Amino acid sequence: MTDEPRIEEQQAQPEAVSEEGGEDERLAALEDQLKRVAADFDNFRKRAARERADLVSLANERLVKELLPILDDLERALTAAAEHEEAALEEGVALVHRSLASLLERQGLEPISTEGKFDPHVHEALLSQPSEADEGSVIDVVQKGYTLGDRVVRPARVVIAAPQPGSDG
Repeated sequence: MTDEPRIEEQQAQPEAVSEEGGEDERLAALEDQLKRVAADFDNFRKRAARERADLVSLANERLVKELLPILDDLERALTAAAEHEEAALEEGVALVHRSLASLLERQGLEPISTEGKFDPHVHEALLSQPSEADEGSVIDVVQKGYTLGDRVVRPARVVIAAPQPGSDG
C-alpha cells in the first residue's frame, strides 16, 4: 500500500519531463526509475531470503525443543543400562521409541505401507527371492520407509517375490 503512491509518482515523472524538455531528460528519468525499481526488487529479494532463513531457524528451534525430553529419556535409559537393570532398560528404550515416534507423527511423518505389490515410487527393492507369494509383491521389509506430507523422506527397503524356480512365469 505504501509503495503505490511512489510507483504512481515515478510513472508520472517521465511524462512531466517529456512535456518540458528533450529526449535525453526523458531517458535519464526512465533510467533513474529503472534503477530505483531494480534496487527495490533487490531489497525485497534480500528481505525475503532473510525471512526464509528466520523461519527455518524458528522451525528447527521448535523441533529441537520437542526433541530435548526424548534426549533426557535416552540418557535415563543409558543410566539404567550402566546399572544392568534389564527390565528398566527395556522399558526406557520403549519409552524413548514411543516418544520419538509420537513426536515425528505430530510433525507429519508417516510410515510407508509395505503391504501388497512393489511400488517403485515408495519402495526400494534390495533383492528378489523365489516365493510362493505373487510375483512382484513385497515379502520382507529390511528398513521401514517414511513420508513427510506427500514427499518420500526415505523409501522402504524391501525384498520382493520372484517366481519359483522351474515354474512357468
